[in-house]
Amino acid sequence: MAENPSHALFRLIPSVDRLWADPSFGRLKEQYAADLLKRMLRLALDRLRLDILEGRAGEEDCRIPAIVARTAIVAGQRLGSTLRTVINATGVIVHTNLGRSPLSPSVTQRIVQAAESYSNLEYNLEEGRRGERNAHLRQLMQELTGADGALAVNNNAAAVLLALSSLAAGREVVVSRGELIEIGGSFRIPDVMARSGAILREVGTTNRTHPRDYVQAINENTALILKVHTSNYRIVGFTREVELEELVSIGRERNVPTMMDLGSGCLVDLSPYGLAEEVTVLQVIASGIDVVSFSGDKLLGGPQAGILAGRADLIEQMRTNPLARALRMDKLTLAALEATLEEYTRPDGSAEGIPTLAMITRSPEELQEAADSLAAAIRERLGAAAQVSIEPGAGRVGGGALPMSDLPGPRVAVHPRHISAARLEQGLRSGNPPVIVMVQENTVLLDPRTLLHDQASLIPELLAAALAGN
Repeated sequence: MAENPSHALFRLIPSVDRLWADPSFGRLKEQYAADLLKRMLRLALDRLRLDILEGRAGEEDCRIPAIVARTAIVAGQRLGSTLRTVINATGVIVHTNLGRSPLSPSVTQRIVQAAESYSNLEYNLEEGRRGERNAHLRQLMQELTGADGALAVNNNAAAVLLALSSLAAGREVVVSRGELIEIGGSFRIPDVMARSGAILREVGTTNRTHPRDYVQAINENTALILKVHTSNYRIVGFTREVELEELVSIGRERNVPTMMDLGSGCLVDLSPYGLAEEVTVLQVIASGIDVVSFSGDKLLGGPQAGILAGRADLIEQMRTNPLARALRMDKLTLAALEATLEEYTRPDGSAEGIPTLAMITRSPEELQEAADSLAAAIRERLGAAAQVSIEPGAGRVGGGALPMSDLPGPRVAVHPRHISAARLEQGLRSGNPPVIVMVQENTVLLDPRTLLHDQASLIPELLAAALAGN
C-alpha cells in the first residue's frame, strides 16, 4: 500500500530540539524571550502540519529555513505591535477609526516629559503634602470656559456616567425623546443612564418637544433636566426643540439642576469659517446651565478625555464620588490635555497650535497649492500607469461633529489604468505606512486637508509600490 503523502512530509519536519539548536534561529532568539519564541515555533509547526494535511505545503516548507521564516511570521503576528501610524488621506479630520485628533509636537513633548520623569501629579509642592490631580487642570478649564468648577475624566461617556451617578442615582432625569442618541460603538444615552442608577423620564416626541413637556414631567423625584446635543445627526422639517435658555429657566423655576451633554466641545467660534451650527462651551456656560460635559479629543483637539464644567458644588459632588477614581485620567493624558488647553491661551490663536483646528481652517488657496503639488509628484512617479487629476470635493470634521457642514476643497483623483481602484486601495492600505483613502467610481481619491507634516512626499512612492504589488 502506498504511503500517505502527508505522512511522508510529516517525517521531514525536524524536531523542536533540532530546530532550536540551529543557528538560523539566532536572530529570532535575540529578538524574543526564549519561552515565548519556543511557543511561537510550536504554533508555526502546528500551522505547517495543517497546511500539509490541506495540500498547501510541500517538501520545501518542511526545511529549516522555511520553518524559521514561518516562525518569524507567527511571532510578528502574535507578539509584534499592531498599532501603527497611518496616513489619513480621507479628508475626515476627527476620524474616529484613525485615532481622532492628532496632537501637536508641543503637546507630545509634554507627554514625553511626564512619562520620562516623576512629577507632582498628586503632590502639593507649596504645602509639602498630598495633592489632587484634577487641580492641575481646574483653574485653566475654569478660565477658558467661564465655569465656577471643572473636572476631567477619561472620556465624555465617563463624564456623563459620573454626572448622572452623582446627581441623579435612584431619581428621575428628564430628557427629550429626540435626544436619546446613539453614537459610535453602540453608546446609547438610555443605557448609560441605566448604568448610573438614574431613571429615564422621556418627554416629547422624536421631532417635537415643547417647554410644557418638561414642566409636566417634573415631580418630587426629579433630580436633573438633561439636554443632549445631537452632534452626529440633525432632524429637519417639522421640528421643535426647547432652547437651552428655556430649559435653564424651567430648571430654576422648579429648583431642578440642568445639564447639557455637548459631545464635541468646541472652545472657539467656528462661524467665520462657515461652520455656524456648533455651539461653543462658553455659550453653553453663559446660558446659565448648571453642568456641561464634552470631549477632549474632538473639536477641542486634544487627547481622549471627558470634561465637566459648571456649578462648583455640583462638580464637587462628582469629584468626591468613588466612581471618579475609576474614571480618572492617567498622568500622560492629563499632561496632554493641560498642554492642549494652554494653546487656547496663546495670543496668535488656538488654530496655530492645534492640528484639528488648523485643518478645519485651512484656506482654499493653501489646499489648492497642496493638491497641485501632490498631483504633479504623483504624475511624475506613476507616468502612464495612472491618470491623475484634481477634482472638487468636500472634507468632513468627523467624530460626530457638524454633520451638516462640508469643508469644500480639492482632491487628487488617481485612476489606475491596469488594475481596479479597489485593488489599489487595498495595496495602499497594506503599505508601510498604510494610506487610508476613499474610492469612488473606480478612482482613488486623496484629500490633502488631512495630510500631516511631510506625509504628502511619501504618497507617490507608496502609490507606485501598491501598483507594483498588484
